Amino acid sequence: MRDLHKSNVLGSKHGSLMSWRPQYRSSKFRNVYGKVASREHCFDGVPITKNVHDNHFCAVNARFLAIVTESAGGGSFLVIPLEQTGRIEPNYPKVCGHQGNVLDIKWNPFIENIIASCSEDTTVRIWEIPEGGLKRNMTEAVLELYGHSRRVGLVEWHPTTNNILFSAGYDYKVLIWNLDIGEPVKMIDCHTDVILCMSFNTDGSLLATTCKDKKLRVVEPRSGRVLQEASCKNHRVNRVVFLGSTKRLLTTGVSRWNTRQIALWDQEDLSMPLIEEEIDGLSGLLFPFYDADTHMLYLAGKGDGNIRYYEIGSEKPYLSYLMEFRSPAPQKGLGVMPKHGLDVSACEVFRFYKLITLKGLIEPISMIVPRRSETYQEDIYPMTPGTEPALTPDEWLSGMNRDPILMSLKEGYKRTSKIVFKAPAREKKSVVVNGIDLLENVPPRTENELLRVFFRQQDEIRRLKDELSQKDIRIRQLQLELKNLRNSPKNN
Repeated sequence: MRDLHKSNVLGSKHGSLMSWRPQYRSSKFRNVYGKVASREHCFDGVPITKNVHDNHFCAVNARFLAIVTESAGGGSFLVIPLEQTGRIEPNYPKVCGHQGNVLDIKWNPFIENIIASCSEDTTVRIWEIPEGGLKRNMTEAVLELYGHSRRVGLVEWHPTTNNILFSAGYDYKVLIWNLDIGEPVKMIDCHTDVILCMSFNTDGSLLATTCKDKKLRVVEPRSGRVLQEASCKNHRVNRVVFLGSTKRLLTTGVSRWNTRQIALWDQEDLSMPLIEEEIDGLSGLLFPFYDADTHMLYLAGKGDGNIRYYEIGSEKPYLSYLMEFRSPAPQKGLGVMPKHGLDVSACEVFRFYKLITLKGLIEPISMIVPRRSETYQEDIYPMTPGTEPALTPDEWLSGMNRDPILMSLKEGYKRTSKIVFKAPAREKKSVVVNGIDLLENVPPRTENELLRVFFRQQDEIRRLKDELSQKDIRIRQLQLELKNLRNSPKNN
């Protein structure tokens, strides 16, 4: 009798769940597997930074791999041409102009030899990497951007506009830089604590942020207006990613029972998550990566070696678990290759560059769709955002939005962008945004601010000393010329 009652309850339960579907669905991505590059195709002997900041410390594009390194006195990072695999020499040249630890690096999506970095020294710098990589240490940036009053933890390029860069500092501000003029043009000032993560929607008209104040926000970046805000009481948010143009967001975080958790949100209503799902009981941060072309979500745990992957659907249950790539070596961070740098002949749909600190090793991991055919697989490579910007900084700042310019990975997909970076000439000494001079003489409140003022004064002293010695030389030259004039035969 009890069994009969149980089956009736189950029957009614299933009857009410009309959207219930069996676990196994037909999907072209259900057999995707991770393939680790052979040892000679890894990058070995890299002194990966030991900094505990929760960033990737790695950036990759179709030409270069950049890794933040451990260095005494100031911050530095390596830039290695992708074909230069194997052992990296200890004296390999570095980009080493920062006076504090480098906290984040990102390649310009439209100009492949331009990289942005931010640091504990409160600056953001833009570097131009020479053709073929560095031959000697690089200390001179093409642009040094001053505006934050504390260390800068994150940089992010705008996805569709050339030369627009976002930076988030420990002063709780997000600055928007127009690199055409080398100045901050907007300031987003709605956060009450450190910003942990920034993510753009497809056309860059919305910015999602997670913050240490336990809030998830969707912001209109040009006005700085908060459109949606969620106070996450049961789900302490760490990372956020826009799921392409689905109007959905995915966050990773920690549940009230300290288990790792993901939540799916509607960008237009953050009052409640659509779903929350517990992942495991490990303590490391979960990094989310979304591939809009395959609708696949990858979750990689910091401090463990696993990468789980899911397929995202538009209807319930929204998330379908596919598989897990397992490895005993823990990852500190992961770089991701842009789509146009993938090997389409091997049916590669995603590629990670895994930082293994203990071994000083960067290990490429290719996610591959098993296919027998040798021909180009049209169905797994739709048109994808390419290397041409859709807007100029002025167009975007005036209020225009435009979807990314798409490219096919089929023919000539190694096309290089024809845009060249031109550094603006700068003489201005004040930085005014929203009517506030960011560099006015505010007395330092913290040790970091004191350091910043100290570094700036050191630079100023160095510049003045140089100026002074130049003037000394000029005075000596003029004295000599005067002496020569006096002693010349005409005056006798």
